Amino acid sequence: MSGLKTRSSVSLDSREKDPEIITGIHEIVREVPSTRKFKGYADKFNAWLASRGLEGHGIEPTTEEQRTDTRIFQVFTVWFSANVNVPAFGAASIGPAFFGLGMRTTFLTCVVTDLITCIFPAYFAVFGPKLGTRAMVQSRFSWGYYGAIIPSFLNVLTMQGYLIINCIIGGQTLGAVLPHPSATLGIVITGLISLAVTFCGYQILHWYEMFCWIPNAVAVIVMLAINSKTLRSVPVEDPTPASAASILTFAAAVAASVVAWCPISPDYGVFHSHKASSMRIFIYAYLGFLLSSVLMHLVGGAFTAAAPYVPAWQAGLGNGNDIGGLVAAVLAGAGGFGKFLVVCMALTTPSASTPSMYTACTSLMTIWRGFEKVPRFLFAIISTAILIPVGIVGATEFYDTFTQILSFIGYWLGPFMAIVLTEHFVFRRRWCAYAVADAWNVPTHPRLARGYAAVWTMLSSIPLIAVCMSQVWWTGPVARAGTGDIAMMVSFVYSVPMYAFARRLELRYTSSA
Repeated sequence: MSGLKTRSSVSLDSREKDPEIITGIHEIVREVPSTRKFKGYADKFNAWLASRGLEGHGIEPTTEEQRTDTRIFQVFTVWFSANVNVPAFGAASIGPAFFGLGMRTTFLTCVVTDLITCIFPAYFAVFGPKLGTRAMVQSRFSWGYYGAIIPSFLNVLTMQGYLIINCIIGGQTLGAVLPHPSATLGIVITGLISLAVTFCGYQILHWYEMFCWIPNAVAVIVMLAINSKTLRSVPVEDPTPASAASILTFAAAVAASVVAWCPISPDYGVFHSHKASSMRIFIYAYLGFLLSSVLMHLVGGAFTAAAPYVPAWQAGLGNGNDIGGLVAAVLAGAGGFGKFLVVCMALTTPSASTPSMYTACTSLMTIWRGFEKVPRFLFAIISTAILIPVGIVGATEFYDTFTQILSFIGYWLGPFMAIVLTEHFVFRRRWCAYAVADAWNVPTHPRLARGYAAVWTMLSSIPLIAVCMSQVWWTGPVARAGTGDIAMMVSFVYSVPMYAFARRLELRYTSSA
C-alpha cells in the first residue's frame, strides 16, 4: 500500500492508482475494488460519448483549460430561448385567469417584476464561467458540503415540478390542433424530446437553444399581426377593482417563475471562457432573461385578459386550465399556417424543460457521493418516467398545479439566493477565494463553509415564510391581513443580515474560511 499523500499532491491519476488517498484534513476515503471497477466503466463510457460529440462530464468543476468557449453570446441565446415559449406565456396568464386582473395591471406588474427579478438569475449565470461549477456544487461554499444537500434536494423537486408544468403546456398546445384533442400525446412527446437533448449534453443543448426560439418568435409576430385590432378594442381596466393582495400574489408567482432560473443558470456556462469579464457575462444573461420574459409575459397577459371578450378565445382557454387551447384559438385566424405554428410552439416547449431536466440530474448527483458515478442519462430517464404520468394527471387542474408549484419554488429560493449572494459579496469578494479545484468535494477543507450558518438561516426563515404565505390550503396571518403572498420577498430580506451574522460566528468558531 502506498504512503499517504497530502491533499495538494493528489492528482486524478493518483486517485485511480492508489486504493487509499487523503481527500481532506483528517479525512481518508478508501476506494474499494468494485468502486474503481465501476469508475473505469464510467470513464470508458464518457470517453465514448465525447468521441461522438456528446457530453459525459459529471459535476466535477471544469478547469480553466476546459473553459475556453469564447461564444459568450450563448449566455444570451440559451436564456432568451428558454423563455420565448408557451410556458412563459402561461406564467403571465395567471394574472387575468386566476386573479381576475385586467390588461393594464397585468402589464405593469409583469414589467416591474421582470426588471427587478431578472437581475438574480443573470448574476448567478456569472458563476458558471468564473468558477466552472454546477450551481449546487457552488452552493457548498456557503451551505457546506453536507448542508448543500438541502438546496440540492429542493432543487430536484423544483426542476421536476417545472418539467411537469412545461410538459403539460406542451401537451395542451399540441393537443389543441389534433383531430381528437388530448394533452397526453403532447406530454409524452415533450418529455421524450427533453430526454433526448439532456442525453446529448451541454454542447447540443446550447446548439438547440440557439435556434428553437425562431418559430416561437414568428408565432408571436403572427399573433399580434392578425389580432392587433381585437386587442386594441378590449378594455384595459380591471374587470373588478384589484386588491393589493391579488397584485402582490400575482407578482410573487411571476417572480418565482424568473428566479427559479437561479439554481440553473450557472450550469450553462461551465465550459465558456473564464477570461470574459463578469459584467459582459451578466449583461448577456440579463438581456436574455429580460427581453424574453417581458415579451412573453406581456403577450400572455394580453391575450388571456382579452379572452373573456372573444368567445373563440374563451372557448379555447376553457375554464382557465388550457393555455395551449388559447394559443391555438389565437392563431386560428392564420389558417393552416397558424396550425403549423401551434405545432412548432408545442415541439419547442423543451427549450424550457431541457435545462430543468439537465439541472435536476446534476442536482441529484450532488446529494450523495455515490450518485456522482451514475451516468447523467440514467437520471434523465428516471425523471422522464416520473414527469409523463404525473403531467397527464395534473393537466386537468393546470392553474392549481401551476400556482402551487411556483409558490413552493419561491419559498425556498428566497433564503437560498440571499445566502449564496451574501457569501459571495460579503465573505468571498474575489473568485480566487473559492479555491474550487481543491475544496469542492472535501467536507473539511478550510475554504469550504461548514454550513451551520446557512442551515440555521434557512430553518429560522420557515416561521416567517409560514406567516407571510398565501395558499389554498394555508394563509398566514400577515397574508390574511391584506398583503398577499409576500413570503419569498420577506424571507430574502430577512436572510441577508441573518446569514451575515451567523456566518461571522461560524468563521469565528470553526476552521472554515
